[in-house]
This record gives sequence, C-alpha cells and structure tokens, in this order.
Amino acid sequence: MSKGKKYADALARFDRQHLYTPIEAVDLVKSLATAQFDETVEFATRLGVDPRRADQIVRGSLSLPAGTGRQVRVAVFASGEPAADARAAGADVVGADDLVARIEKEGFLEFDVAIATPDLMAQVGRLGRVLGPRGLMPNPKTGTVTTDVGRAVTEFRGGRVEYRTDRVGNVHVPIGKVSFAREQLLDNYRAVIDELVRAKPAAAKGRYIRSVTLASTMGPGVRVDPARARVTDEELAATA
Repeated sequence: MSKGKKYADALARFDRQHLYTPIEAVDLVKSLATAQFDETVEFATRLGVDPRRADQIVRGSLSLPAGTGRQVRVAVFASGEPAADARAAGADVVGADDLVARIEKEGFLEFDVAIATPDLMAQVGRLGRVLGPRGLMPNPKTGTVTTDVGRAVTEFRGGRVEYRTDRVGNVHVPIGKVSFAREQLLDNYRAVIDELVRAKPAAAKGRYIRSVTLASTMGPGVRVDPARARVTDEELAATA
C-alpha cells in the first residue's frame, strides 16, 4: 500500500481547502507528484451549465501551445486521396468500410482519436454505441469530421485535445506532464481556460466557472480560486 502512504503524505503537505492561484496550483501539483513515471497533469472544472439542455452543452477542441507530452494514436475513416493524406501525416490506422468492420467484429479500439471524412459518416454512424461512450465518435464540432484529414491528424498528434461537459457539467482536459516546465503548463492551462470562456453558451446564466482543480495522475487535487482562474499576460511574464 505504498501508493496510499505517498498519497497521504502528499495530502499533508498542503491545505486542501485553500483556493490557490493557477501559478501556485501548478507549482504544488509538480511538487506533489511522486510516481516513478511522468505523470499527466489533469485540469478539471465544473461549469455553470445544464448539459441536459442541448443549447448548454460545451464541446470542442483546441491546440495546446506546449503539446500534451504523450503520443496520441489516431484512427482515420477515409478513402482515396484523403486516406493517402492521413497516412502521410502519420495516422496510426486508416480505413473505410474495412475499419468500420474491424471495430464492429473484432472490437478494435486501439486509438485515442477518431477522424472521419464527411462522406463516410453514414458508415461510421453505425459505431455510435461503441465509440460514443468512449468519447471517440467523430464530430464536426471537435474538428474530427473534416475533408482536411491530413491537417487534423497533424494537429491531434501535435497537441490538439477535445473537451466536452459530462452529464453534470464537468470538463476534464490533460494539460501536459509533470516534467513540463511551469511556463509550459501555465501556457496550456490558460489556453484551456480561455477556450472554455470563449465557448460559454449564450443560454448559461449566473457564474460560469464554478470550480477548477489541478492534479497529477497519482496526486491529490489542488483547488484553484475560480475568481482568479484566468492567467494574465503579466502573470505569465513574471514566471519566465
């Protein structure tokens, strides 16, 4: 139970109820990570939206300035020239009806992102029950249904991430690795916060950013003050 002891030790090293600035939270998360591997730093927020209403679902994708620090496996549903573009861009698996059949019959799911050309969405739609619950269903709102699959593959392999509110309004996004410099994590953090604010539904009322937490894969969550959740240029410059 050494993992439990390390976690308990980490909890004792900071005030769990205190609301930190983003800079303080990033420093704490880095210092509290004790695993023998390069842990992922996770961003989590509770938004003031009602995901049961279609006009309050927050969903999209963005490119993290410093990347994610992990290798992203990309599957592409395409044929002809788009398929060739996807392979040239480094897609891990490319196919059309054959890839659909492989997922249906063999349960193949060894990929992190699925991209499709519009003309194949009728076939890909059959996979909704398999891909949907795993967050892998291609969608125009996240840039994963596109005619420019080569560019999409490059972006997702280079640090583009998807986000979506869950059934209670939470959004989870990886913003890098513990090994990243503070400035890199803050750049990615700010990109996520700014994107979520930009994507605020017009129908959302009241306070929008309800809570923000940062944590490493094996570490405890560090709470960020929602009133100070956004990072200014001056604050970023001061960390350089």
